[in-house]
Amino acid sequence: MSFIVDKQTLEDLNLLGKFKQYSIFSLFNKVNTTGGEKLLIEMFKTPLTDPAAINKRSAIFKYFQSRQFSFPFSNEQFSVMDNYLSAAGGKYHLVTLIALGKKKLLGAVIRDEEYQKKLSNLQQTITLLNACKTFINQFSNDEDHPFSNEVLAVKNILNDPKLDWLASAQNTLPSLTQMAAYDHLLRHKMQATLTTVVEIFYQLDVYIAIANLAQAKGFEYAQALPKKDNLFTATALKHPGIEKAVGNPVSFHHNSNMIFLTGANMAGKSTFMKAFGINVYLAHMGFPVAAKEMQFSVKDGIYTSINVPDNLNMGYSHFYAEVLRVKNVAEEVSSGKSLVIIFDELFKGTNVKDAYDATLAVSSAFSQYPKCFYIISTHIIEAGEVLQQQSNIQMLYLPTIMNGNIPAYTYQLQQGISSDRHGMMIIENEGILEMLEN
Repeated sequence: MSFIVDKQTLEDLNLLGKFKQYSIFSLFNKVNTTGGEKLLIEMFKTPLTDPAAINKRSAIFKYFQSRQFSFPFSNEQFSVMDNYLSAAGGKYHLVTLIALGKKKLLGAVIRDEEYQKKLSNLQQTITLLNACKTFINQFSNDEDHPFSNEVLAVKNILNDPKLDWLASAQNTLPSLTQMAAYDHLLRHKMQATLTTVVEIFYQLDVYIAIANLAQAKGFEYAQALPKKDNLFTATALKHPGIEKAVGNPVSFHHNSNMIFLTGANMAGKSTFMKAFGINVYLAHMGFPVAAKEMQFSVKDGIYTSINVPDNLNMGYSHFYAEVLRVKNVAEEVSSGKSLVIIFDELFKGTNVKDAYDATLAVSSAFSQYPKCFYIISTHIIEAGEVLQQQSNIQMLYLPTIMNGNIPAYTYQLQQGISSDRHGMMIIENEGILEMLEN
């Protein structure tokens, strides 16, 4: 079963996008090769739901972090070899020899560059295969680690007696017959196995890049637990894309499955909620997370409602778009799925009375589905005063400290409900009313 995440959630959490400013993908995209980048994209698009698979991937990252390898190859090197090997050679050696002979003759007669191009690609492939063999031999055969099967597979391929000529061929110009023999072996007889080498080196590119990023950022690895355990705990959880972000503890379990979050504007509610959602997503990928410690039961997916747009083409107001979003999530929750749900400022597109009634009713109804974990933020603290009677709802807030008439923020969660109302003070501090009066 694949992890459920929709376009709205991906946009709210800014998860994907190579060229999207401050996207989480761009934060982790430190790979060297195009093949590694494609693999990284695939990992980001397909979080895992099997605890064993998640923990295995995390263990691979931890192993490479402990070894502090660097990936000593460029994208250009691997692009040449990948393209060379992917263009399958002739089925028969004689056919390959004749074809290369014709190209060499054309090169001499009409200065056709095809032969020289093939020769250059072959020589670069030979050089890179030798370098790959040197790199992979850094791994001891006696060392037991979570990537050992892949390492052994590469070693067995590159140590095949059929490739004994690689070292001696690296610094010599092959004759036509040698070139035909090498080309037929690499691009026909051993094409499939050498493609496996390339694919495993793309994995190495990703694992080494992410492990080194985790080391530099001080990220840790979450432990995945079975879905039936139904818990989440983290210490010092923070937004991975914010330097010097403030960390907070977060916990959920079967009998405490909702956080009702209050606090003034700018106190950090949205950032905290995004930090939680992003780290849940990264944890299901088996990637390092921005927390000191983290344990989580795998979920079926995640839904957020943070920046829900109106839809003018469909004639939907912002409020109706919010309602439809809540309806879609309710359908998923009521179907029995185990989900993470994040609602930032429920029903902010309607009047205060309706927003109060709706926030109270919807929050209470969702909280009755204990397989799901929720964070719901609001400015309507009156709803929180009613909901705090339910033992499964945690009341947390992000405080504001006033320095005279200047608000300051700790970004540290506290128990309770915020009574901070500083909107008018911020407006006055900006001099808006004075500007208009003058």
